[in-house]
Amino acid sequence: MIFDSHSHTEFSADSKMKAENALRAARAQGLGMVFTEHLDVDFPGELKFSFDPEKYWKTYEPLRGDDLHLGVEVGMQAATVEKSRAFAQRVPFDLVIGSVHLLHGIDIYEKECYEGREKEELYRDYFRTMADSIAAHDFIDVLGHIDYIARTAPYKNPELSYGAFVEEIDNVLRTAVEHDVVLELNTRRLKNRRALKELAPIYSRYHELGGTCVTLGSDAHDASAIGANFAIAEDFAQAMGLRIVTFQERKPEFC
Repeated sequence: MIFDSHSHTEFSADSKMKAENALRAARAQGLGMVFTEHLDVDFPGELKFSFDPEKYWKTYEPLRGDDLHLGVEVGMQAATVEKSRAFAQRVPFDLVIGSVHLLHGIDIYEKECYEGREKEELYRDYFRTMADSIAAHDFIDVLGHIDYIARTAPYKNPELSYGAFVEEIDNVLRTAVEHDVVLELNTRRLKNRRALKELAPIYSRYHELGGTCVTLGSDAHDASAIGANFAIAEDFAQAMGLRIVTFQERKPEFC
């Protein structure tokens, strides 16, 4: 069974998705689910990206089974590593995703993040932050959405452009492989042909450097987004020579 290994229910500050609606949508597509609620310690702004892990576990553990696993998405920051580590140990999460949502304490979704900075400088900073974060967060299983910044970057061409950032991207991929961190293939942008074209050399290089697996994640915050573009993702993973996995009890399982 293929799993949608990245999703957010109402335990995440930016989602109102009900578990029953998520499971109904997934089962209609023959998919398994992993709920991966947001933990971003000391996140700026009004939304507080944290939750009560014991309450989360008590609420969803009765639903946990062959087609539902329970995880967390940790926003990786140098200053909050130990707080995030302690949080991830409070309940027996099946999966811990590590993601970069901030640069120097500023939300990547905010215009302020890009003010006065050219793409080349900022993207190099993004990838260096990502590689350093993987190494520091030695308790994560998966690197979330490597192309996150391309969702909102205000540049004429926001894509990752592997050829322009070979050294920095290779460092991310090598660090992931060395730390046994699986790369996520986030499916949100895969209908965008330009995005797909730019991601191909990154995942091909990941395979060359020893990466063997990917997780698929829609990053759904609404049941209508569950499994989005999964047919494209499955074909893409196969073309890159990568096997699709999910995680249960922190161990990878082939789908």
